[in-house]
Amino acid sequence: MSNTQIQIFDTTLRDGEQVPGCKLNTPQKVIIAKQLDLLGVDIIEAGFPVSSPGDFKSVEEISKIVKNATVCGLTRSVENDIKVAAEALKYARKPRIHTGIGTSDSHIIHKFKSNKDAIIERAVRAVSYAKSFVEDVEFYAEDAGRTDNEYLARVCEAVIKAGATVLNIPDTTGYCLPHEYGAKIKYLKENVKGIDKAIISCHCHNDLGLATANSIEGIINGARQIECTINGIGERAGNTALEEVVMIMKQHPYLNLDTNIDTKMLFGISQLVSESMGIYTQPNKAIVGANAFAHSSGIHQDGVIKNRETYEIIDPKDVGVNESAIVLTARSGRAALAYRAKKVGYELTKLELDVVYAGFLKFADNKKEVIDSDIHEIVKISKIYN
Repeated sequence: MSNTQIQIFDTTLRDGEQVPGCKLNTPQKVIIAKQLDLLGVDIIEAGFPVSSPGDFKSVEEISKIVKNATVCGLTRSVENDIKVAAEALKYARKPRIHTGIGTSDSHIIHKFKSNKDAIIERAVRAVSYAKSFVEDVEFYAEDAGRTDNEYLARVCEAVIKAGATVLNIPDTTGYCLPHEYGAKIKYLKENVKGIDKAIISCHCHNDLGLATANSIEGIINGARQIECTINGIGERAGNTALEEVVMIMKQHPYLNLDTNIDTKMLFGISQLVSESMGIYTQPNKAIVGANAFAHSSGIHQDGVIKNRETYEIIDPKDVGVNESAIVLTARSGRAALAYRAKKVGYELTKLELDVVYAGFLKFADNKKEVIDSDIHEIVKISKIYN
């Protein structure tokens, strides 16, 4: 893999599906997996096979149909979990087992009632056992964000020796600040023996709204995989949004980092996931929200009509949106009204526009948004056309 290439690990069908009330059936998961494969994601985390017969079946069916991406199954550091995952992945062209254990003091003491040396032993056993089934084994150090860096480095070194090909460094609780998370990745790059034998992966949660920023800091500091979901869905406040990290790399070429993602598919797959899971995507969501390329302020509208780049850093077509939206409200100016009127068939002179605009403002004060049919009504009332 090129040192400038960032692997995109999509966990929409696993971590994303952990949102309460958003359970998908196997056919729905297969449809989304096919689109993720076409989108160009490098790894699809298809589920947690041991968790239920339905999840096992979904991972198995997805393994059969995915043509390009690696198909991954999640496990705990439990032998039966790993064995079941290997069975579910038996049809995959490129299978990966994703196993791991909590490494923070909070997890070691309260969750496992164990000690640091025992946790390393469990981690090594899990990776070694997974390695007996597949070549590609990813290890996650759960709650790495709150794990002491020196101990985290010890864990990483041990699992690399056991055969781990990817090291997942999750900010499980979304607690890290970007500079802290970046420094953690940098520390591992500089202090783990054999780190060149494994890919470091970022898995950031959005509890403080920092998932995207943390993931970008991670790759700037040497990580080469980002774990993310469509629309940023996931446990609690969600995960890193795939569309955000991909477009950040695309729009900031000086980072010299790239992905295999076909960005023109982003809006379509966003809608597919939203509709399949029944999750309403907030209108102001970056990249794929309904208002991401919509303008209602008169000053902004005038600028965009003259030159799109005055208020848009992304061409809507680059993410699968046909065009920017000029939304008519009481805050809109003459330029926006003339633009929208022309779209519905009216070439207004300056004098005609003045008359129609006065009627428009009265109309707009009583409506949240003026639509095309309203424009016809306003022109009719203005009596500039017989």
